[in-house]
Amino acid sequence: MARKTECLAMLLAGGQGSRLGILTKNIAKPAVPYGGKYRIIDFPLSNCVNSGISTVGVLTQYQPLELNDYIGNGQPWDLDRANGGVHILSPYQQIKGSEWYKGTANAIYQNITFIDRYNPEYVAILSGDHIYKMDYSKMLEYHKQKNAACTIAMLEVPWEEAPRFGLMLVDDENRITEFEEKPKNPRSNKASMGVYIFTWSKLRQYLIDDEQNPNSSNDFGHDVIPAMHSAGERMFAYLFDGYWKDVGTIDSLWEANLDLLNPKVDLDLSDPTWKIYSKTPTAPPHYVSPTATVQNSMIGEGSQVYGDLDFSILFHNVQVEEGAVVRDSIVMPGTVVKSGAVVQYAIVAENAVIEENAVVGERPEAMQNIDDWGVAVVGAGVTVHAGAHVAPKAMVDEDVKGAK
Repeated sequence: MARKTECLAMLLAGGQGSRLGILTKNIAKPAVPYGGKYRIIDFPLSNCVNSGISTVGVLTQYQPLELNDYIGNGQPWDLDRANGGVHILSPYQQIKGSEWYKGTANAIYQNITFIDRYNPEYVAILSGDHIYKMDYSKMLEYHKQKNAACTIAMLEVPWEEAPRFGLMLVDDENRITEFEEKPKNPRSNKASMGVYIFTWSKLRQYLIDDEQNPNSSNDFGHDVIPAMHSAGERMFAYLFDGYWKDVGTIDSLWEANLDLLNPKVDLDLSDPTWKIYSKTPTAPPHYVSPTATVQNSMIGEGSQVYGDLDFSILFHNVQVEEGAVVRDSIVMPGTVVKSGAVVQYAIVAENAVIEENAVVGERPEAMQNIDDWGVAVVGAGVTVHAGAHVAPKAMVDEDVKGAK
């Protein structure tokens, strides 16, 4: 058994991310590129390191190859350690064969042996698909002060958005008195962020009991946490007031990227005191031609801009040719936008080609019916041929033929 670890983190990164459509066709959602140089999983991994948590299990399942390759030995996040470090945890191989993770609680249950190896006092359960900066050590201190069995990070959301979330009702001490799961008529706007700290000795037994219940869906939110609450365990909410975004939909991923260009949004990725680490490929500096017009945009290393760029994020090694226009869009690594092409209100995945005079997306004010408007998405490796048009809300994962 390794020496005792105060707090270990388990990062749930196995989700399919079906609402991201073609962007997660071949990669797990936490591996989706974000912000010009990152992937979504960089945020919880960096939060762990910055919070002093150096033992992290990453639970993968759906399309794990690129995510596993990206994390590697954990070196970019200072998690390549002799004791602890980062561990990729796939569904457990047993004598009778492997068993897929049936739910979030079952995923942790299958890795009880891994957790016990480090003999932790506390376990943080984290989601791999949120963009935020958070000091888990402060939440852990709060958990200890409250002598809690479970502490759940909460965020006050606008009341009109509350029905989208799992909500908590709390008393004057922030002790959780009741849960509401995506209610039509919410009585609280305190939303669960999907960030939990458990006292391991408590959680361990609840996981075993949950696994033995044939009627359980083996999920934290639906099963384990309500069971703990029903049993009268001490459960508290920890208020978080920084930037947090669940990037589980195309619109939220698009918004979260463009939030980086908004000075009013509290998400400073250049803060040296809370660095977000990433495994960024080495590329030469980006180049902006004298023919280019660039306004309020981010440009990744190795990119070359000869055309017009406005309120957009280019990842590394993107080319925007002279006469091309990219506005209000996210363009992922290796993509080429050729002369005369217009990309607007769109997400273009890796290594796509937008040929001459093709149009991807539309400005909302140009739409006759605003309900028809939405972010257009071009899949990885897709060619949108010359003169072709990709409509708002469209998701294309095959080449788009041009106008004849």
